[in-house]
Amino acid sequence: MRLATLAVPLLIAILPGCSSPEPRAPHAVAHGVGTRPGQVGRGTPLQAAPGHELASFAAGCFWGVEARFREVPGVVATAVGYTGGHTPDPTYAAVCTHTTGHAEAVLIEFDPARVSYESLLQVFWSGHDPTQLDRQGPDMGDQYRSAIFTLSPAQDTAARASLAAAQKRLKQPIVTRVAPLAPFHLAEDYHQQYHEKTGSEACPTGKPELNDTI
Repeated sequence: MRLATLAVPLLIAILPGCSSPEPRAPHAVAHGVGTRPGQVGRGTPLQAAPGHELASFAAGCFWGVEARFREVPGVVATAVGYTGGHTPDPTYAAVCTHTTGHAEAVLIEFDPARVSYESLLQVFWSGHDPTQLDRQGPDMGDQYRSAIFTLSPAQDTAARASLAAAQKRLKQPIVTRVAPLAPFHLAEDYHQQYHEKTGSEACPTGKPELNDTI
């Protein structure tokens, strides 16, 4: 499989399905029209088109994280997967044992002419509670940790600056980690665009102090 052309190597692995039940039939989603861009699933590695960039975030269950970013104009495509662990070819079942070290994360292709990386950081901060260590709401375990996975020195600088700005708004310490993106393994197909496929909605877990522009 080809590697994406990035400042750092990005490996996208296609994973086998797991034993969880398949969701209901997906809702129709228009490709490239407004928000909720084209669906990406198993067999469709996410690579940045010319003039576009990639970003990656972990902020709890990847179903809800992906859904929030898919509402952002300028986001071209998204995929969920596992990154930051120490085992090859992780599956959802393996990650749920909390022994692989992987985080549930979303990989985002965006058009910087329409949405800035800093704006994506704002979506990240406002969509979860970055003071919860290895959990978000009822979801507990290191796979649900808060993290910003960067793909360039510029992203690293912006991420750390936004973390410092967010911390000034909160009394509790932020536990979000900023680190270069490790190999990103696509999650099983039924996890991709889960809320659109099932018609369900993500549970809100954000902190009101971070809702405004940081």
